[in-house]
Amino acid sequence: MSEPSLYHVSKEWKRTHRCGEVRKNDVNTDVTLAGWVKKVREFGELTFVDLWDRTGMVQLVFDSQDSELNSLAKSLKAEDVIACKGRIRNRPSDMINRDMKTGEVEIYIGSFVIFNRSKVPPFVVSDKGKANEDLRLKYRYLDLRRDSMQKNLRLRHDIAMTVRFFLSKHGFLEIETPMLVKRTPEGARDYLVPSRLQAGKFYALPQSPQLYKQMLMVSGVDRYFQLARCMRDEDLRADRQPEHTQIDIEMSFISEDDIIDLSEKLMKKIFSEVCGVELDIPFPRISYKTAMADFGTDKPDIGIGLEIHDCTDIFRATGFRAFSSIIAEGGVVRGISYEDGYGLSKSQIKKLEKTAREKGAKGLVWLKVDGGVNSPIEAFLSDDEIAGLKREFGLDEGQKSLILLVAGNFEISTAVLGAIRKSVVISKTQDKNNEYHFVWVNKFPLFFESGEGGMEPAHHIFSIPLEEDLELLDKNPLKVRGHLYDLVCNGVELGSGSIRVHNRKLQERLLSLIGIDRQNAGEKFGFLLEAFEYGAPPHGGIALGLDRLAMIMGGGDSIREYIAFPKTQNAVSLMDGAPSRVEEEVLRELHIRISKKETEK
Repeated sequence: MSEPSLYHVSKEWKRTHRCGEVRKNDVNTDVTLAGWVKKVREFGELTFVDLWDRTGMVQLVFDSQDSELNSLAKSLKAEDVIACKGRIRNRPSDMINRDMKTGEVEIYIGSFVIFNRSKVPPFVVSDKGKANEDLRLKYRYLDLRRDSMQKNLRLRHDIAMTVRFFLSKHGFLEIETPMLVKRTPEGARDYLVPSRLQAGKFYALPQSPQLYKQMLMVSGVDRYFQLARCMRDEDLRADRQPEHTQIDIEMSFISEDDIIDLSEKLMKKIFSEVCGVELDIPFPRISYKTAMADFGTDKPDIGIGLEIHDCTDIFRATGFRAFSSIIAEGGVVRGISYEDGYGLSKSQIKKLEKTAREKGAKGLVWLKVDGGVNSPIEAFLSDDEIAGLKREFGLDEGQKSLILLVAGNFEISTAVLGAIRKSVVISKTQDKNNEYHFVWVNKFPLFFESGEGGMEPAHHIFSIPLEEDLELLDKNPLKVRGHLYDLVCNGVELGSGSIRVHNRKLQERLLSLIGIDRQNAGEKFGFLLEAFEYGAPPHGGIALGLDRLAMIMGGGDSIREYIAFPKTQNAVSLMDGAPSRVEEEVLRELHIRISKKETEK
């Protein structure tokens, strides 16, 4: 014994087992274990120590007959690092812990060594302990010792390994693409890296491997994948980080159906192998137009119902002026029926009304229906209109529900009901467990209007239009739909993909529609455009978010819990202090000067 040992693990203390591996059939075996102390308990003449490593926890027993050994054991504190030698024996029948994998046995200790003492941790390193997120992120190396975080890391690893085996078996090659790339506009802000050797020039960190995986298709690779690290300087949310990992896939000589079929089989394999859930494939497919009309979002959670219904025809002859005037101007009346909402209080409904106004509606009409109707506008509604609403939403006589109606143009009603539905979805899905509702959303518009009167690509500008819409490119490009498809699970966008353009003239034509003329296209994307002239095959692919997939499978609500070292909402790493200031000498080498105004911030 020594306290503490300053040297590496010698042969004497080389472990024979890990803590969570000892079992009843190992009784009377001599073992050497190593790990972190979790708890020390004194019980009569005995001292018990719970020892932990990533595989689990086991109970150590120190006998007071060896006073020196027992005294040193009593000095141990939580998170001390030790190694020990002992013999496995059965626990007394009344002390078996069925909640532990090793709960039937304990280790009777003959000797041990202390590798390192721990300061008192800033929070209890246990899932039972409560600590705010900033403190957990500052001491992330301690936070990661918690059982739930170890489980999350294992889940992520298992997903990654399943992906690699599955795609390799299906003829894909895992190929790494560059991390220092040419800056090309892809939608989000780039992280820029100054070049020391090329004064005044910058690399960009990749927002995605998009252009490089297309180059690999031109190279004849045919089937590529990568667990790609992607960096985007964008505002953060629960499902976004400056760094994220995507399961990046690209294939040649395929159709949209081929990529969807492969992705579904991959999802089925992952869920089966990693968490024992058997998914039914194929997943349903709906168009972007249908998603917006029925759910008010292009990322619908289809598992909770609450489809949006058009009720305009029910109120064409209504005496309720707020509806009749809007219908007369070409507007619509649309709504949802929320059965669990029948019990909402007036204050809760007022919150929904506030949401409606924030999204541009003049108001929100509500009706509580059962045998009769309870609503602020019930005096203005005819029996036929009430019966029509019940019929539209499939409500049986006496069935209770809260009907929410919005009048306005289609876009406003979609935004309002989509937002209300989202708030309802959150409350309805809080208690869901192991329910996974997948849906493909496809046929997105190729372009959306930008805030400056121009257009911007819905996904990215390298996606090919639907064949039947090609003639609209010059006449009405905002009506053009693309071979674009998103995979959504429980209201979370898991992945996005498209069939790519492989023809230079078509690619230049699309770039011109978003304001990138031929000269600028050559400067920004010249290497891609030139490659298209050397036998580029038809190709397409998809990128699936590994972090989001782990979050959904783990039942979490933030990808930060499934990334070992995430950033805060302000894109700061509290543990190591990144981003940080750099010495003036280093900046000079990189040909950078920081303005005085910036340094004063």
